[in-house]
Amino acid sequence: MSTESAQQVSVAPAASGVKTSGNWFIANWGLIAAVLAMIAVLLLPTPAGLPVAGHRMLAILLFAVIVWMTEAIDYAVSAIVIAALMAFLLGLAPSVANPKVLLGTSGALTMAFSGFTSTGLVLVAAALFLAAAMTQTGLDKRIALNILSRVGTETRNVVIGTILVGIVIAFMVPSTTARVACLVPITLGMIAAFGVSRTSTFAAMLMIVTVQTASIWNVGIKTAAAQNMIAIGFIEKAFNQTITWLEWLIAAAPFGIAMSIALYFVMTFMMKPEVASVPGGAEGIKKSLAELGPMKASEKKLLAISLTLIAFWATEGVLHKFDTSTTTITAVALMFMPGIGIMTWKEAQPKIPWGTVILFGIGISLGTALLQTKAATWLADIVVLEFGLKNATALFILGTMSLFLVVIHLGFASATALASAMIPIIIAVLKSVATPGINVIGMTMLLQFVVSFGFILVVNAPQNMVAYGTDTFSARDFVRTGLVLTVIALALVMLLGATYWRWLGYA
Repeated sequence: MSTESAQQVSVAPAASGVKTSGNWFIANWGLIAAVLAMIAVLLLPTPAGLPVAGHRMLAILLFAVIVWMTEAIDYAVSAIVIAALMAFLLGLAPSVANPKVLLGTSGALTMAFSGFTSTGLVLVAAALFLAAAMTQTGLDKRIALNILSRVGTETRNVVIGTILVGIVIAFMVPSTTARVACLVPITLGMIAAFGVSRTSTFAAMLMIVTVQTASIWNVGIKTAAAQNMIAIGFIEKAFNQTITWLEWLIAAAPFGIAMSIALYFVMTFMMKPEVASVPGGAEGIKKSLAELGPMKASEKKLLAISLTLIAFWATEGVLHKFDTSTTTITAVALMFMPGIGIMTWKEAQPKIPWGTVILFGIGISLGTALLQTKAATWLADIVVLEFGLKNATALFILGTMSLFLVVIHLGFASATALASAMIPIIIAVLKSVATPGINVIGMTMLLQFVVSFGFILVVNAPQNMVAYGTDTFSARDFVRTGLVLTVIALALVMLLGATYWRWLGYA
């Protein structure tokens, strides 16, 4: 079609005005639904025991959940819209502390951006710079290829090598999407070097293994995913306590290891590859390594900084009192210092997903406001009553809330958004439970593990979408293997909750 014809076609609907309007409503149905739902909640009478500000925060929460679930607008844009809604709706509501006066738009805006003072936000932003440095220097690719070069060319060994690469990179690159974006080209290169078609079962299995390993180790390592920092941020605000990197690893590593083993058997059984051994694989990896050339000075510097940083993370609260955020931001500062020069600001800036930083800050603000306006507590009372959690055992609470999170995650395309919406409610629920001996901080951490369970749908996590874009596997294969992995993960949560986590005092 010519440009002129295209212009004529695009102009025609505007003349009638009906079709264009219809298309606009269809294209923006998620945003329309979110606005209507928010208005509906605002028009309802304020429930007894719930402040007006809390009532309005529930309306904003519903708006946020629908927008995030439907992906009606970009996540970063949604964060700005949520901040604006909080500024006006809370600003014109009576203050919770003093109901005789309005909070004021200035005070409400301060609340809307309070999340940007969180140390968790500092850690996430610093982690994104570390991930950018890995990509800039090519160190992530070199580590991955070196591991794969040592596992052999048998199919099962390649799968094991792919899982090991995912685990090692999870310690080094504190951004899930960045890790998968780094590993996907390597996986594609292996598939091509092995002479296997992109549409083969082997290719599909290997790509799904790559992305599911990333999701599994989002649970295993505190610094592996932004949603973990969301939970830590809420814990710090609510209890003035934190969970160190080592404490998180001790609690979550057994889950990560067990799930990695399960992933190997599930994938090799449910998606049996066409061949037992892949000819030419070792040569392909050696060729890729040769193309990288000798290790550059920038890679050596970044490796030294990364290993030192991991050592500081692991010894927090044991050998020193520097928190994870402080050591990470210091490492980033060193990367930019003259004389070290791993990368420049101009090189780093376009590689940083600033929208993630904005969403993270507003997400923490949203959750904090839910707690401060008593909205989270009011919702928690309903959850406790409806699910019969008031005097339930810790294991029953863990199982019920885990199942609830898995189901609700089906509607979310971001674990960061899910954590922003759910963790404050989870904290309030756990505070409302009357069962003696409940470790609220520990249980919050365990339920945060479940927030990272984006195993079922391709749209449940950005890293899934990155891998899906390679056209190596179908959504159906992802769902059927993901369902099995989710069932195993939930069973493992219950098993560890009844044994290991209970011995640690968390469940």
